[in-house]
Amino acid sequence: MSESNDLRIAVLGVGMMGADHVARITDRIKGATVAVVNDYFTEKAEEIAAGIPGCRVVNDPLDAIADPGVDAVVLATPGPTHEKQLLACLEHGKPVMCEKPLTTDVATSLEIVKAEAELGKKLIQVGFMRRFDHEYEQLKALIDDDVFGRVLLAHCVHRNPVVPPSFDSSMIVKDSLVHEVDVTRFLFDEEITSVHVLKPAANPGAPEGLQDPQIAFFSTESGRHIDVELFVTTGVAYEVRTEIVAEKGSAFIGLDVGLVRKYGTGAGTGRSGAGMYGGEITPSFKERFGQAYDVEIQRWVNAVRTGAETGNYVDGPGAWDGYAAAAVCAAGVKSLETGERVTVEMVDRSSVPGA
Repeated sequence: MSESNDLRIAVLGVGMMGADHVARITDRIKGATVAVVNDYFTEKAEEIAAGIPGCRVVNDPLDAIADPGVDAVVLATPGPTHEKQLLACLEHGKPVMCEKPLTTDVATSLEIVKAEAELGKKLIQVGFMRRFDHEYEQLKALIDDDVFGRVLLAHCVHRNPVVPPSFDSSMIVKDSLVHEVDVTRFLFDEEITSVHVLKPAANPGAPEGLQDPQIAFFSTESGRHIDVELFVTTGVAYEVRTEIVAEKGSAFIGLDVGLVRKYGTGAGTGRSGAGMYGGEITPSFKERFGQAYDVEIQRWVNAVRTGAETGNYVDGPGAWDGYAAAAVCAAGVKSLETGERVTVEMVDRSSVPGA
C-alpha cells in the first residue's frame, strides 16, 4: 500500500463502467485511491488520469497489473480480455474486482476457478452488484429468517429502455439475464439446474433481428421455479423487479419505493393487508443500483485491506459464482437457439477443492 496506507488500485478499462468506478473510488470510497488507469483508447485514459492527483497511465494492461505501485485491480475491460488479465492478477497475487462476465465461456471460467483454488487464497470478486442493493438484502433476509415459510417460486422483470446497435439476441441472455441468474443463486443458495427460453412476438420497435422480449424459466436443485421477463427495448426506462411467493405470503422489490410486503395469516407479525406503492422509474442502471455499486466497492476495498490476515480478499460473489453464471447462460443461449429446455452442465463444486 501507499505511504498514506490507502489501497492503490489500477482500473483497467475506463469506458462508462470503468470511469464510474474511478469516480466512485476517488470521491466516495474510503481507504483507496486510483493509482493507475489503462484503456485501449489512450486518450481516454489520459483524460481520466489528469483529474486524479498522482494517477498514472500504463498502456499495457498486463504491465498495469504487474506494476509494483498497484495493490489491487478493477477489471472493467471487454469480456474477451478477462481470462488473460485474471490469470495475470493471480500470477502476481493481486486481488481483483472483475465486472461480469468472469470470462466469455464456461471452460475458461472453470480454469480460472481452478487456478485460484490452487493458490489457496480468494483473490477474485465478480461484480454482481445486486447482492449489495438494500432491497435485495432485505429480500434475502426475509427468506433466510423464514418469515414466509418455504419460498415456492419467484417472478422477475428486467427491462431496459434501449440497447446499443451491436446488441444481439444472445446478449439478452449473457448481459441481462445473467443478473437474474446470480440473484436466483444468491436468494436461494442453490444452483440452477435447467433453463428454458421462450420467444414471444418481437417488439416492432426493436432493431431488426433482435429477439426482444424473451421469457426465461429456471428450475433449481430443490424444485423451485423462477420466471424472468426480459425486454430491453421498451423505450420507457430501466425497470428491475423481483417478487418471491411463499407458503405464507409474498414480497416484492423494484418499484423505487422500497420493499413492499403482503402478509397472510400466521406469517411474520401475523398481520394481513396490502402494501402501497408509487413513484418514478429510474432512467438507467446507474441510478437504480448506484448505492449497490458504492457498497460493493467499499466492502471489496475493506476485504482487500484485511486480506493478508485472512487469506480472503473477497467480500461477495467470487470466481465460482462467475463460473456458475457462465454455465447457466450457456444453457440459456442454447435454449434460445433450440426452443427446448436445456440442462445446465456444471462440475460439482466439491470436485475443485478450495473453490
